[in-house]
This record gives sequence, structure tokens and C-alpha cells, in this order.
Amino acid sequence: MSKKKNCIYFVDVTNRDGVQTSRLGLAKLQKTIINLMLDDLGVTQSEFGFPTTRHEINYLNANLELVDRGVIARTKLSGWMRGILPDVVDSFQNVPRLQHVNLSVSTSDQMIMGKYQGKKNFKDIIKATNEAVDCASNYGVQVIGVNAEDASRTELDNLIKFAKEAKRHGAKRFRYCDTLGFDDPQTAYQKIFQIAKETQMDIELHFHNDLGMAVGNSVLGAKAAIDAGVDAYINTAINGMGERAGNADLISCLLAVMKSSGFRDKYFIDPQLDLSKAWKLAKYTAYAFNLPIPMNQPAVGDNAFAHESGIHADGALKDRRNYELYDYEELGRGEPEIVETGRMITTGEYGGIKGFCDVYDKLELEFHDDDEARNILELARYANVHTQKPLTESELKFIYYYPDIAAKILTVSPYYIPTGFLKTRVDSLDVKMPQSIV
Repeated sequence: MSKKKNCIYFVDVTNRDGVQTSRLGLAKLQKTIINLMLDDLGVTQSEFGFPTTRHEINYLNANLELVDRGVIARTKLSGWMRGILPDVVDSFQNVPRLQHVNLSVSTSDQMIMGKYQGKKNFKDIIKATNEAVDCASNYGVQVIGVNAEDASRTELDNLIKFAKEAKRHGAKRFRYCDTLGFDDPQTAYQKIFQIAKETQMDIELHFHNDLGMAVGNSVLGAKAAIDAGVDAYINTAINGMGERAGNADLISCLLAVMKSSGFRDKYFIDPQLDLSKAWKLAKYTAYAFNLPIPMNQPAVGDNAFAHESGIHADGALKDRRNYELYDYEELGRGEPEIVETGRMITTGEYGGIKGFCDVYDKLELEFHDDDEARNILELARYANVHTQKPLTESELKFIYYYPDIAAKILTVSPYYIPTGFLKTRVDSLDVKMPQSIV
């Protein structure tokens, strides 16, 4: 029996880490469409949110229903939580059908002292993580990952000890988090190779881009894991979204392991990946975040296949391989885009039934009676309240085909149980008399 080939997989964290981008965010419908597009692309896993966060609960459970129905079929949905017992219990009370989780804890001396203010030590970190892993195991989780936040500033021996202890309690993966983008590719390779070799745990590579090396670190980290005999899971965000300077860009990392001289045809990469879906995913994500793709972005920027210099233009026209490493068609680019310059009817939170039906007629979707049309219209209105921009074709189709799931995703019930002083204040005149606000 031949030994299983170690493989490079992808875990996209746009819907968890990417949405933490300061001053930007996504509506729950937009997060759902991204999960569907990641599934279409064949990405192994989407870290789809926070099961301890109340406004995420309906969205998370609804997306797991899409898994049950086979709508999301290839991408596994994983929840992120702190590596402490109460968070695990809370997560499974809120989202009982979670099958993939990542438990996160700070491991560096800097963060143990700086965040915990000396109230915890490294032994406490390991103890709390083990309790959390045990608890998740008791809930029947398929894959438990443990995340070492600020791993790049943590003593290597401590990381190995942390990973081994978590593995002994049932964790399947170790996530190396370069939380501050501190590593360089050579250092990342050396450290991750040693961790993988000594623990024999599959490794997740989570790199931030503070020094502009997130993609290089991710790719060399993956090489280290494979070379040490375990699977590699590169963490990415679409268009490099994320806190501060962002996370490793999904499409750049995909291209790096598929096309670069050191990887092409040398490493086994998740075979379900379909690069032709990349362009559509990048465009939608840029629209949802309301953040244009930089024109010089690899593969999906406006200038990625643009040539102006005489020498370059001449060479590209003679043979595209002279100045293009890969084809734009491979990414799903090249189709003409139709831009409406005359009358345009859109649907939004104040849209009426006539204009709404016109929009769906253009999508070749039929309403069988007035009740169906008005129900879908109402859902589309609510969706527009959430997104505050014209709904895309994918969003409109999703609402049409899965109205019950859409209704759950669009339902957010605020936590509001006034007790203690808040109840006293609410019951008093403080909230009944005019207050100076503007």
C-alpha cells in the first residue's frame, strides 16, 4: 500500500479575520455568498464566523443548513473561538452542529504579560487549552485545531510543547499564527519544519502582511510542513483583507503553489480547486467590502494582463508566454462585461413589485403567483437594508432559490435584557425625556 501524499490545502478566513478589517465589514448575506463562491472554487475550508457572537448565530446555523442540503458541498465550515472552556460550551449551545473548530490562545511571553497582565503563565495556557479541546471532543467535533496566537514571537520549545499537549487531548491541527507579520520566509520555514517534524501534526499557516511577506511566509511554511511529512493548510483572505495590513491573499497564494518555479508540479495540491472561479470571487468580495481591487494586484488587478511598453506589447502579441506567466482565462477572466448606459431598474429596500419583477425577468427567474413574488420582494428589501447597495445577481438568485435560509440569515435579534442599573435607567425618566444627541 503506497503512502498517502501530503497535500497543500486552503483555509479561507475572510468571514472571520477578513471582516475584522477596521472600518469595513460584510452583511450576513454577503458572507453567505462568499461561502458559496469559496465552495464553487473548491477551497477546503471557510472559517465562517464566531459562534460565541450573538449576531452571528442565525447566519452560522443557516449556513450549516446549506451544508445539510448539499448547497455547500466541498468547503467545510469552521467556527473560531477562544481556547477556553466557557467559549466552547457557549459555541455549541449557540451552534450545536459545528463539526470543525479552531481554538485560539495567546502563547508568547509578550502577550501573556501584555494581555493577561501576569495573571496567567504558560502552564495555565496549556491547561485551559486542554480543557477546551476535551470539551470540543465531547461534542463530537470532527477536526479540532489549536491556534497559537503570536506564535512567531513564542519560544519554539513552548510551541512544540503546546502542540503536543493539545494533540494528546485530541487536537488534529496546529495553527502557527504570525499575528504581527513578524516572520520572514526563511525563518518561517525553519520553525515550522521543526514543529511539524516533532509533533507530526498537520500545520495551518496563518500569516499577516505587516512587513509585506504574508504570501511568501505562507508558501514557505507550507513547503516546510510537507517536507516534514504532514499536510499544510494555508490560511488566506480574499483580496488580502484583514486587520492592519491584512492577511495572505487567497489568489496570490493559490498561484504561488500552482505556478511558481519552486512548487509547480512538485507538490500535491488539493485537487478540487478550480482556479477559473477566482476572478468572480475577487470581484464580488471587492464589491461587498466596497473596496476596489488595486490595479496592480496579482492576477485580478486591472493591470495584471495590461502591456504598454513597446517591447512588452510586441512580445506579448507574438507569444503571450513572453510576458505572461499564466493565462487570464485560467482565472475566469476574459468574458465581456455589459455596462448599462441607458435606463436601469434596480431593486432595493423601497423597491416596488413592478421594478422587482423586471429585475428577475432579466435573470430568467419566474414567479408562479403574486404571493411568491411579494415574499421574495420583501426578502430582497430586507437584504438591501443589510447590504445598503444594489443586490448582485448571486444575491438575488440565492434569495429566490433559498428563501427560508435567506430569511434566517437576514434575521438579527439584538441582545437586550435590561437588568441592574440599566433597568433602573430605562424605567426612569432618563430615557423618556429628550436628550442632547446632535
